[in-house]
Amino acid sequence: MANITTMSGFLLVGFSDIPELQILHAFLFLVIYFLSLTGNLVIITIITVDQRLQSPMYYFLKHLSLLDLSFISVTVPQFIVNSLMDNGCISYAQCILQVFFFTSVAWAEMAILTVMSYDRYAAICFPLHYDIIMNPSKCKWAVTAVWLSGSISGILFTTTTFSITFCRHKKIHQFFCDVPQLLKLSCSDDYLHVIGVSVFMSLVAFVCFTSIVFSYIQIFSTVLQIPSSEGRSKAFSTCLPHLFVVSFFLSTGMVSYLKPSTESPTIFDLIISIFYTVIPPTLNPIIYSLRNEVMKGAFRKILIGEEFIRKRTFLSFCL
Repeated sequence: MANITTMSGFLLVGFSDIPELQILHAFLFLVIYFLSLTGNLVIITIITVDQRLQSPMYYFLKHLSLLDLSFISVTVPQFIVNSLMDNGCISYAQCILQVFFFTSVAWAEMAILTVMSYDRYAAICFPLHYDIIMNPSKCKWAVTAVWLSGSISGILFTTTTFSITFCRHKKIHQFFCDVPQLLKLSCSDDYLHVIGVSVFMSLVAFVCFTSIVFSYIQIFSTVLQIPSSEGRSKAFSTCLPHLFVVSFFLSTGMVSYLKPSTESPTIFDLIISIFYTVIPPTLNPIIYSLRNEVMKGAFRKILIGEEFIRKRTFLSFCL
């Protein structure tokens, strides 16, 4: 373990300082990272190559998978390397980059989930006008706004966070550079700018959350009026996965950021951070494909196509 008094960056405490447990944690995170990487890449590939999946819903889902890949890649690889090297040090520049990309992608995820809820609202409540409401031009503008708003959020959080003076020990009780943990290293009131940004972004997030709730109230009231059980089942199959993802992401994030801060973090704090940084990017591909027959059909089509190519190659080689 590095000497905290001589390093120029920060020390990420993580889950344990026992080398054997660090290796175990690194292995578990490596498995989770591989599953998330595979699942999201599969979704991106399927939506890109299958012509049946070119509707706005799948267009937004592809960008959600891109964000999930980015979100988990910001924190997990660094933690795996630190655990295997038995060295929790992270440089000042690395911490800045991690805070920027983490806050950028986290906000972009919130924005894309809001856009996806509006897409489901338009598709179910206004089916006859759906092609006009969600035309390709508007979808591209919506995705551009998602990525742009994420970048603005990252810039605001990064500039205000690293404008404060870190005059305490540079030990971060987290497995990545987390803004609330960085604020604890300040011994003056220069962190108030970060609080101001957090309050502003929380208000915007509340507006997004309110719009999501409104969308789903309208969606459920419309779905319950559908006479056929098959129609209701089809509508719920596209809405329930999204509702679960939104609820899980927002609830774990709010618990982590809005709970009272303590000087001595518990294992509960670390577990909650895993639930909103690692679990959603891993579960989202499963959740969105499990009840979606079109996605499963497209996946089987790709597998059958690859199997056919392998057999044809093998036969041509034998002949």
